[in-house]
Amino acid sequence: MEDKETVGQASLDLLNKDPDTQDPIELQRAIDHDYEEQIVICVERGKKLYEGDFYIVVGIKRERLLKNVIRRQIFHRSTCPTPQNDQTVYKYHKNGDRIEFLWVIPSLDTCMTFVNDAHNVAPEEWDLLKFVLEFEDGTLLKKAKKLNNELTDESYIIKIEGN
Repeated sequence: MEDKETVGQASLDLLNKDPDTQDPIELQRAIDHDYEEQIVICVERGKKLYEGDFYIVVGIKRERLLKNVIRRQIFHRSTCPTPQNDQTVYKYHKNGDRIEFLWVIPSLDTCMTFVNDAHNVAPEEWDLLKFVLEFEDGTLLKKAKKLNNELTDESYIIKIEGN
């Protein structure tokens, strides 16, 4: 029987290894090589479970003890999720058989950098900055609540007329 290397052992080996000189963009492409395929598979599974529209959530999970281990989780759900860091959300529209990109929220560190230094964000990152700022000010949460037909804070305001 062949011994399988554990994730912990692989993580330790990478930490002890000299850093690669590979381009970080190339590394990201290698990680995401099957991203679209995984989204399509998730949509196909969701179509079998839901009669109407549903949501696809892509989450990034960073292992607490293994700092260089990052896992991508892709799953479907019937309701729009609450916005959070390391999350990308799509809505599948059964009518028209199409996927709508709703938002992407990067890591907490990236969000903090963008918020604290927004005026220095490169033009090619302005779309991401917009999502970060909408996450920060609660706009994305309001959007999620609206998509779920939930009451928003404004719904609780009672206007008193007269005296």
